[in-house]
Amino acid sequence: MNFDELDRRMRVFETAHDHCALPGLYLVARLDGRGFTTLTRERQPFAAPFDERFRDLMIATVRHLMDCGFRVGYGYTESDEISLLFHPAEDAFGRKLRKWLSILAGEASACFALNLGALASFDCRVAQLPRLEQVIDYFRWRSEDAHRNALNAHGYWALRQAGLSAQAATERLLGLSVADKNELLFQHGVNFNALPAWQKRGIGVYWQTYAKPGTDPRRGRAVTTMRRRLTVDLDLPRGAEYDAFLRARVSGP
Repeated sequence: MNFDELDRRMRVFETAHDHCALPGLYLVARLDGRGFTTLTRERQPFAAPFDERFRDLMIATVRHLMDCGFRVGYGYTESDEISLLFHPAEDAFGRKLRKWLSILAGEASACFALNLGALASFDCRVAQLPRLEQVIDYFRWRSEDAHRNALNAHGYWALRQAGLSAQAATERLLGLSVADKNELLFQHGVNFNALPAWQKRGIGVYWQTYAKPGTDPRRGRAVTTMRRRLTVDLDLPRGAEYDAFLRARVSGP
């Protein structure tokens, strides 16, 4: 059997279950850190409940993912997760999902690990959303998750610092309403509303165009060219303003 025949026969086992995202669908990838609870609490000296060094590692990873070969209009991160909104016309690798998943997870893992100086990895999934309104809902969902996580994290660590065990702190928070958790924090000297917005709503990364002055080397004249750069937003808007913000990010600059 020659190589071409063997290649044809064996390659089908790799590709038999390939799936491609249909054209016209909005694609959002979500990446989650694998074993990051152990990473941040045991293997690395990160502060709890939020650490600016960890935040900056996540931002650096989002920035890398938005500039590693895919057309990404908006990147969002909260806790140990990242969401990427792709340009509607993005067709890298024929929109073959196994390629997207492996490349994005690999790029995120490599970037985060290199910046951290220790092993770290991410998994990846892709949501296929037929309508723009579902894109808006997706990111509102993740923003609400960020708020919930922040409230629980600050409550948990306030109780731990007050002397409760991990189990006792967890049980103390069970069944409490949002108002009750805010009051618990206030009793421990924490005004949740005054905490940095990035802890409560997550962080956005998006492209912006800007004018760059320069000189035409042939004519010696001053010229202005339009360039684009990534902008990190630590104070994302809320409600209807966030909806409008997201709509502007769908196709990027």
